Amino acid sequence: MLVRLVLFVCLIGHVFAKEPPDVDCVIVHLEYVQCSWNKQGTPEVNYTFSSWFEHKTKSPCATYLQSENNINTGCIRPYKKGQKFQLFYTKLDNQSHLKKHNLKDKVKLNPPTNLTVKNGSDFNLWFYWNQTHTNCVESEVRFRKNNKTWEQSKVNTGTQEYCINLPSSISRYELQVRSRVGNSCGESRYWSEWSKPAVWGTNNSTDSDVSLSVWQPVLYVVGALTFILLVIMSLQHERLRIIFIPVVPKPSPILDDFENWVEKAKRLKDNLKTNYNESACPVSEYSHVSQSDSMNSDIYSSSVTTNQTDCSISIPLNDPEDQPPPYSPSPSTV
Repeated sequence: MLVRLVLFVCLIGHVFAKEPPDVDCVIVHLEYVQCSWNKQGTPEVNYTFSSWFEHKTKSPCATYLQSENNINTGCIRPYKKGQKFQLFYTKLDNQSHLKKHNLKDKVKLNPPTNLTVKNGSDFNLWFYWNQTHTNCVESEVRFRKNNKTWEQSKVNTGTQEYCINLPSSISRYELQVRSRVGNSCGESRYWSEWSKPAVWGTNNSTDSDVSLSVWQPVLYVVGALTFILLVIMSLQHERLRIIFIPVVPKPSPILDDFENWVEKAKRLKDNLKTNYNESACPVSEYSHVSQSDSMNSDIYSSSVTTNQTDCSISIPLNDPEDQPPPYSPSPSTV
C-alpha cells in the first residue's frame, strides 16, 4: 500500500511539474553567444545549461548570467567566425527537451563609438563614427533640429559618415547612429542600440519658436478681420476700391472705320495745299504828266531801254469817263 502511494505521488508530480522556460539565443557583436531563459520572468529554480554547435561536442555553460537573487537566467559561451551559419543546440538540465536555433539572422552589434561632428570647408555639417566591424555593416542615422521630431536616414554599407547640407548657424543639431549586419553577409533582424548623441550649434531659436506658436492663431484672426474690413470698405466707397488686376479694354470694331476716316482727312488736307509756282509780275500805273515831263520822259526812254515781261499789267487809275479832257496848249504870252 505504501509503495502504491509513493508511485501515485510521483505520477502526480510529473504531471503538474512545470516545463523548463523557453531559451532564446543571439550572437553579440560577433564575439560571443548569449542565451537567456527569463522572458517569462525569473525562474523559481536554478537550471543548468549546456549547448553546442552542429558537429561539435556538447559543453556546459562556463559563465552564467544571474538575477539579484542569484538565480541563473542566462549563459554566455564563446563564438568563432562563421559559426552563425551552423545550427546551434541548447538544453536545460538533464531533460530530454532540446531546442534548435538558427543564428544567421540573430546578430546584434554594439553601438558605434567616437561619434564626432565637424563643420566642413564646404559649409556642410559632417558626422563621423567608428564601428569595429566595417565589412557588411550598414548604418542608420537619426537627427533632429532644435529638439523637434527625429528624422531617420540609412547610410550605405561600409560608410561611417553622414552629411547635413548647409546647416543653420542659429539652430541646434543632434545626431545618433546605430548599425547592423547587412544583406550581403546575411542580414540581421536586430539593430544595435543608438549611440551617444553628437550635438552641434546652439538652441537660441527655441524660445522664439514657442512664442511664435502662441501668437500664430492671433495673427491669423487679425489678418482675417483686416481682409473682411477692406472688402466692406471697397464695396461701400468707390474711392477705396481695390483693383487687384487692371482690366484690359477690348479692341473696338470701329477701329477700322476710324483709320479710314483719318486716311481720308489726310488726303483732303493734301488737296487743299497749293501745288503750283507763280513768278512775280511788275505792275505799272498810268498817271497824268505835264508836257515838259512827257518830253523829258521821251528823251529818257530813247536813251534807256526798259525790260518788260509778258506778265506786265497796266492798271488804269480812272474810268474813261472820269479822265480829264485833253490838254490843249494855250498861247503863251511873250
